Amino acid sequence: MFVKPEHFIIVAAGAEGDHALTAFDNCLLKAGIGNVNLVRLSSILPPGCKEAEKGISFPPGAFVPTAYGSINSEKKGELIAAAVGIGFSEDSFGVIMEHAGYCSAESARAKVEEMIKEAFANRGQALKDVKIKSVEHRVEKAGAVVAAVALW
Repeated sequence: MFVKPEHFIIVAAGAEGDHALTAFDNCLLKAGIGNVNLVRLSSILPPGCKEAEKGISFPPGAFVPTAYGSINSEKKGELIAAAVGIGFSEDSFGVIMEHAGYCSAESARAKVEEMIKEAFANRGQALKDVKIKSVEHRVEKAGAVVAAVALW
């Protein structure tokens, strides 16, 4: 049985917590995908998949296919960032790329854009449009960032 998602959302959030994992959990909550089970996927947006106008209220515990980049830190003052982007073709599938690191949101965004362009070039496919979301966070105690594309 093959399942082809028909919708997606693209989100990015940064948050603090008392611990690295609770900071990550707080990011997911802030991004609207905190009460589901993320099923990590690679990099292909199915043909015809449409962006949801508004976020969706997923049932708690639902398995949600998600491409994401995340990073956390417990080093006070450290700058962390994450970005996720989708490259869209004219009439075929899209490509999702993500990056997270010890950098600015702009740096993460630029890296994602470069990777999308490379992925399309590697496929011999024309790139029609790019959509990217990024976030950065300066750590206070335990910080995390996440940038994600959730599909359903």
